Amino acid sequence: MKLDPFYLIVDSAEWIARLVPLGVKLVQLRIKDRPETELRAEIRRAVAVCAKHQSQLVVNDHWRLAIEEGCGFVHLGQEDLATADLDAIRASGLKLGLSTHDERELETALAARPDYIALGPVYTTILKQMKWAPQGLTRLSEWKSRIGDLPLVAIGGLNVERIEDALAHGADSAAVVTDIMRHENPELRTKQWIVATAQARIRNLQ
Repeated sequence: MKLDPFYLIVDSAEWIARLVPLGVKLVQLRIKDRPETELRAEIRRAVAVCAKHQSQLVVNDHWRLAIEEGCGFVHLGQEDLATADLDAIRASGLKLGLSTHDERELETALAARPDYIALGPVYTTILKQMKWAPQGLTRLSEWKSRIGDLPLVAIGGLNVERIEDALAHGADSAAVVTDIMRHENPELRTKQWIVATAQARIRNLQ
């Protein structure tokens, strides 16, 4: 399986409707602490937008709703992985992405046979308080050598200027939140990410 090199992460279906039509082919809907009815409505809207624009939707955490709403991908953190029904996820056809931050978490993730592994934070991130220090580019290379053909997603502190280094050190996809969501012109920044990730992938294949 291959992932698009540009992996957008947003916190609402409204953002998906706003940015996916610009050419985003891989997007995660990450919503925390909302009533189930609202979550379901958000997922349904996101599914519809992504289907219209041939974009892969990844639902963060809410694997039961992802199954019920016919999604194709779910992403779990380590705490959610510990309580998720992996048999039900696999039986539904959902593909699985997992977060990792250290060696122990990587071993736990690989045992779950995911469809991709995410490593973070690569750089210092302002998205949320992290107990892990920035992993750095060397750790990306180490992780890639460990997981082989399994896609590797870099996340944390990435911006357009850092994309090339992340992909050159083993990441198959670069995930972004704040560099777009907090940009004064999210649409322009999204287009810049699309171009930069595509160009970086081409250069890395040469």
